[in-house]
Amino acid sequence: MRDSGFDSVSVEIFSRRLKIVTLFVMAVFSILTLRLWSLQVLNGPNYRVQSENNRIHLQDIPPVRGMIFDRRGKLLVDNRPSYDLYITPEEARNVKEVMGRLLSLIDVNPEQIDNTLNSNAKMPPFKPFLIKENMSRDELAVIETNLFNLNGVSIQIKPRRHYMFGKFASHVIGYLGEISPKELRSGGFQNTKPGDLVGKYGVEGKWQRYLHGIRGGEQVEVDAAGRKLRVISRKPSVPGQNILLTIDHELQLLAESKLEGNTGAVVAMNPKNGEILALASSPAYDPNLFISGIDSEAWSRIIRSSNYPLQNRAIAGQYPPGSVFKIVVALAGLEEGVIDPEEEILCTGQFPFGNRVYRCWKKQGHGNISLHRAIVESCDIYFYKMGYRLGVEKIAHYAKMFGLGESTGFDLGGEKPGLVPTRKWKLKRLGIPWQAGETISLSIGQSFLLVTPLQMASLISTVFNGGHLYRPKVVKWIGKGKEKVYEFRRTSDRRVDISPDNMALIKEALVGVVNEERGTGKRARIRGVRVAGKTGTAQVVKLDLDKKYESEEDIPVEFRDHSWFVAIAPAEDPRIAVAVLIEHGGHGGATAAPIAKDLIEAFLLRGHKT
Repeated sequence: MRDSGFDSVSVEIFSRRLKIVTLFVMAVFSILTLRLWSLQVLNGPNYRVQSENNRIHLQDIPPVRGMIFDRRGKLLVDNRPSYDLYITPEEARNVKEVMGRLLSLIDVNPEQIDNTLNSNAKMPPFKPFLIKENMSRDELAVIETNLFNLNGVSIQIKPRRHYMFGKFASHVIGYLGEISPKELRSGGFQNTKPGDLVGKYGVEGKWQRYLHGIRGGEQVEVDAAGRKLRVISRKPSVPGQNILLTIDHELQLLAESKLEGNTGAVVAMNPKNGEILALASSPAYDPNLFISGIDSEAWSRIIRSSNYPLQNRAIAGQYPPGSVFKIVVALAGLEEGVIDPEEEILCTGQFPFGNRVYRCWKKQGHGNISLHRAIVESCDIYFYKMGYRLGVEKIAHYAKMFGLGESTGFDLGGEKPGLVPTRKWKLKRLGIPWQAGETISLSIGQSFLLVTPLQMASLISTVFNGGHLYRPKVVKWIGKGKEKVYEFRRTSDRRVDISPDNMALIKEALVGVVNEERGTGKRARIRGVRVAGKTGTAQVVKLDLDKKYESEEDIPVEFRDHSWFVAIAPAEDPRIAVAVLIEHGGHGGATAAPIAKDLIEAFLLRGHKT
């Protein structure tokens, strides 16, 4: 006979366990139900977007950078298509295998490939990275033909900056470089992202926000292999604004050719409004080198070069002006009444002062000489004496009146202000009182005095344009077609307070420098054109030719004087002003004056109009 009590207990235990199992099953199903609800209802739209993204790629459309033209509409800088090769690791699956196929098809540096792989190892696998930039058409054809066998490989077409004339006006136009993290964080570079090229210098840098344009994008449907099937939506990019420069292409080419083999600068400008017609600095550089990212070896050669090709000597090269500064001293003396134009000063070739003898460039001297002849023949003794009468403070006052010792307001910036010394400056800077002998040197543009070629072009312009100091500019307008976002406006900061009669005396003397038989600038003479100018020979180091060197040709190049010449023409109605500076070029009349002549002649006698 069975024990009914045992059966009762067993049934109770079984019932209890069944309830537990049932509750467990119900709990599991509840969790699954909640999870399904979460996936399909609550988060369904998000997962649906992610699912769409698995087959829809967002592709960037970089903007086409604005073009740059010379003043007559000649194209100087444009954009050309660059066919860039990319690989997406996630789609390639076996990146090294695909890379091996690429190496057998096109010329790619294996070491560069390894570096690229290593540098992108921690990048998201779905993000494409660059393998080769700017492929040739033959390489493009080979890749396109074999694309079916190159998983994850894609070709992107991007606009590539092209400087059509290489080094032409490189210090004006500037160059591009990859945007830095600091620049990205600054907020000053709109519509940019990592890897973008932005203006770093010159017009490219100053007007970056107008040249860059606005980027676009498109949604592209791709298949499992990453091949493009169709474009779902597209927002086109907006090209950047174009820029018309004030630079004259022919005149700029001529200026650069005249500087070839020399270190120096040339500035040509319209004296009536400040438009820069040519601005050349030598040596120059090719901005095309920076487009693909300049390698460390090439960059090292550039920055270590003793000639500093990246320096714009026209606006940032600071030099003693030599005898060109006699223009300022002469005007200061006339205004202050310490110079009588008719007074004659005896020049014997030497001027003893204190325990030193100051010499004239003409060893035998000029004899009795008055103001006009002193400027025409650039007599040093005359200006030693007149400068001493004026004193350093008066000289400095008039130098600053003509804008020396400060930037001209050049629209690209990057200027150096030069230096006009005073007693106060020297005491503060060096802790030593000003010496009377330093005024003697200052009178002929030496001592601590420093100027830039742009300032010298501005100086000669101011003398002949009625006393206006115009801000030099290289941009005529910015825009597209008839729509302008910026247009050149003549800007005058101030006008010098000089008597018209005194100005007329100096202008006539400067005409004599070029057109009189004894004028130091006669090599700038042009038949049929009344050219005015002033030579300058700026001493680099003090040398005694009688004791150390038999002739100037024996002097080491680095010790030779700098050569200056400033000129303007036609003197009666000036249309072009020129400043030429040749480092270690010797006498200004021999070296710099012929360059100025060629530029003026080309501009005026070949149908050019300002």
